[in-house]
Amino acid sequence: MSDPFKTTLYPLNTSFWQRRVVGPIVKQLTQGITPEKIALTLAVGTACAFFPILGTTTIICLIVGIMLRLNQPLIQLVNALCTLPHLLVIYALFRLGGFIFGVQPLHTSVREFLFKAPHAHLNLYRVVLGIFSKADRPFLHRIEVDALHAIIAWAIVAPLWIAIIYWSSLPMLREIVRTRAENAIKMADIKTPEHPVP
Repeated sequence: MSDPFKTTLYPLNTSFWQRRVVGPIVKQLTQGITPEKIALTLAVGTACAFFPILGTTTIICLIVGIMLRLNQPLIQLVNALCTLPHLLVIYALFRLGGFIFGVQPLHTSVREFLFKAPHAHLNLYRVVLGIFSKADRPFLHRIEVDALHAIIAWAIVAPLWIAIIYWSSLPMLREIVRTRAENAIKMADIKTPEHPVP
């Protein structure tokens, strides 16, 4: 069976670079532009952007976007826009995780959590250091239980969040597409003369 991507987007005589590098990149940049895909990108993108470990959301959004065939520029834009409220959401997830498991999390107040240096929070860099450096292992031991509780809380909340964002944004996006289509038809009718000159 022939490769549909190769035969539909590029002629057979195109180079390997175009077929295997340029083509897939263009596909990632242009796919997922229907109202349903955009709504799913907004919903899944915000959920992934609030994953409670700093430094992982870009990779998570990239992988999930490829798996679900979402628009990569849009999902990464959503991820970037969620950067500012990310710490607040992480704090809320730590508190929710502690509530679910009936334990007191390490961070007891919003002020204590927000005004710490970025390296004091659990992030991908500290996880890697904790694996290879004995000096950082005490930090991981102190926070790994809270982090696990926060991840479980995120896993519980994320499906509900995705459903709410998807179904609330989909009607608006469909209306925008319908309005743009109607305006395009009107503009085409205006440009077409009623009595063309032979």
